[in-house]
Amino acid sequence: MPQDGVTLLDDLPVATRVETWGQLGGALRWEDLVAAGDWLLARGDPLSDLSEVALRARRRGATALRHAVGSVRPGAESPRETAVRLILVQAGLPEPELNWTLRTGTGAFVARLDMAWPPHRVAIEYDGRQHADPDQFRRDADRWRAISAEGWTLVRVLAHHLETPHHGIVTPVRRALDQARIR
Repeated sequence: MPQDGVTLLDDLPVATRVETWGQLGGALRWEDLVAAGDWLLARGDPLSDLSEVALRARRRGATALRHAVGSVRPGAESPRETAVRLILVQAGLPEPELNWTLRTGTGAFVARLDMAWPPHRVAIEYDGRQHADPDQFRRDADRWRAISAEGWTLVRVLAHHLETPHHGIVTPVRRALDQARIR
């Protein structure tokens, strides 16, 4: 029987995913530890396991792990989504809902939004390279129109916006949230 933090892979003992995350505490940047933690939650590893590994860590990176686990959230589906969320929260904006389902007043599905502030009807979609495919782009354009028709403001974020996060991400989201509060 394997010991804690170890699992069997083809009868070979290896570190579990969560234990591996803990071992990376001294090698990864804080943002990358959070993104990896988000990934683990998306694959069914409980936050309590990450917290336990972070709390018992007595190695290089232990402080980074404890700091990162406090920012790990269920619902993120990509490292870029995590990066955008961290930029917004570090800028003092409220924590968004992750992968929130938008429905019409009658309950019909409209879209699954990467990040949303439902009380303000503001959403963010991170569009990676796959959204440049012509068929995907057409589907996206129809979805943007449907989101707008429900009275929502959609802020689209692309990879190059991460290069100037204040200008490319924080400012448009802050503006959308401020305008929503005025309405």
